[in-house]
Amino acid sequence: MSRTVAIIQARMSSRRFPGKVLVPLAGAPVLEHVVNRVRRASRVDELMVATSVALADDAIVEWARSFGVLCIRGSESDVLSRFALAATVYDASVVVRVTADCPLLSPMVLDAVVEAREAASADYASNTISRRFPHGLDVECLTRSILEAAAAGATLAEEREHVTPYVYNRPSQFRIASVTIPDDWSWLRWTLDTQEDLRLLHALFAAAPSAMNPMSDWRSTAAIFASSPVLRAANESAIAAKDTAACAIPLK
Repeated sequence: MSRTVAIIQARMSSRRFPGKVLVPLAGAPVLEHVVNRVRRASRVDELMVATSVALADDAIVEWARSFGVLCIRGSESDVLSRFALAATVYDASVVVRVTADCPLLSPMVLDAVVEAREAASADYASNTISRRFPHGLDVECLTRSILEAAAAGATLAEEREHVTPYVYNRPSQFRIASVTIPDDWSWLRWTLDTQEDLRLLHALFAAAPSAMNPMSDWRSTAAIFASSPVLRAANESAIAAKDTAACAIPLK
C-alpha cells in the first residue's frame, strides 16, 4: 500500500534568523503552525519533523516530543541524506517536503501537489517550478525511489543541502509535474527568513485573523493583503530585507 509521508525540514541554526522555527507567532511557535496545517491535508498519511544532530536542535526535538510529533535527526548540512533516512525509517512510498518556516502553508495546495504527481505518474511535482504561488506555500512531492536515487547520485553541495535540485535540474532524466495557477501571486512573501518577515506575518494576522485558520482559503488572504497599503508596504520591506541579507552572506 502506498504511504505518503510529509517531512517538515527544521533547524535552529538559520544564518539570517537563528531559532526562527520556534519563534512565537499568533500564540504558537512557527513550527506548530506548520504542523497544524500539514495535519489538515487529506493526502498525507503521516507527518514528521526532520532536524539535525546539532546541539541547538535539541530544542526542536523537545518541542516535537511535547507536541506529539514524530521526529528524526540526521546530518546538519547533508539534508538530502536526512530526508532519505526519514523516508526509510517511516517506510514512505511518497515523500512530501515542506519547510518549517512557512506558517501559512495551505493544506489544499499540499494536496493539489500530491494529486498532481499521482495523476501524471511523475517522479516529482512542485508548485515552485514556475512560481506563481506566494512564497511560503511551497510544496514538493516525490517518490521514495527517486529520493533514494538523488541521495545516491547527488555530489554537489547545493544538491545535498537543498534536497531536490538533483531531480528538478534533470528534466530529461526524471518525470516532472508543475503545479501552477493563472494569476501571479509570487510577489507575496509569507515565509520567515528575517525579522522583517516576522513583522509582516504579525501584521498580516492582525489585519486578517481568518488567515490563522489552517483551512482558510489562501486566495482570500491574498485578496485582503493586496487591498491593504500597510501590508503591501510591509511586504516590500520584507523583500528588501531578504535581498540585503542575502548580499551580506558570503558565498561558500
